[in-house]
Amino acid sequence: MSASARIRFVLVGTQHPGNIGAAARAMKTMGLSRLVLVAPEQPLDDVAFRRSAGAEDVLGDAPVFATLAEAVADCRLVLGCTARSRRVQLEELLPEAAGQRAVARAAEPAEVAFVFGRERTGLTNDELQLCHVAVHIPSDPEFSSLNLAAAVQVLAYEVRMAQLEGQAAPAVEPGYGEAPASHAQLEGLFGQLGDTLDQIDFHKGRAPESAMRKLRRLFMKADLSEQEVRLLRGILSDAQRMARLAGERQN
Repeated sequence: MSASARIRFVLVGTQHPGNIGAAARAMKTMGLSRLVLVAPEQPLDDVAFRRSAGAEDVLGDAPVFATLAEAVADCRLVLGCTARSRRVQLEELLPEAAGQRAVARAAEPAEVAFVFGRERTGLTNDELQLCHVAVHIPSDPEFSSLNLAAAVQVLAYEVRMAQLEGQAAPAVEPGYGEAPASHAQLEGLFGQLGDTLDQIDFHKGRAPESAMRKLRRLFMKADLSEQEVRLLRGILSDAQRMARLAGERQN
């Protein structure tokens, strides 16, 4: 499988089927074919296929998922295409750097996803939490709204350029040798981490959301391997066991 075949473009909650068709066309012009849909508001229709204009195969092969987490569960790198967010602090890349990183990671080999949100509202904060990095297209701030298919075209072009120019830097150090953790493995770690913090009363009555956002961001930046996730989950399991024993002694 080629590196480009490991790169998927995920459209979340798309409101107009025609925009899906136009996005499929934008992808195919840049040699990309893996389109994924998450909970589109309307099913594909004749307008979508007409606007795909020769990319009917990309459109017809697109799987549909109920949630973003399901759509990217096997991915090692998830790039959320969004306007700047003050609430979800992620490493931010310009399109060129995003294309280079995506191609480098896909060549490892690993599965990669570019994620695009709804036409009117974009990605939710919860959906951005599932991303490793954010991608921001530096449009004119006085007229910053970018059509969904146009945004897809920009990122698809940068992926194409990274492939043609061969300028993508390795995503991991040579000889590191450990497979990066999948998205599903990271979500399992975060779930167990949240449970553990509750069991040891880490939050002391404070709302846990803020701490978990910061911890998610820390581990996302760490680019954990499968082995590292297993190590961390083993530590958490021991912490949970000790918390249970302490509770039994108190009772």
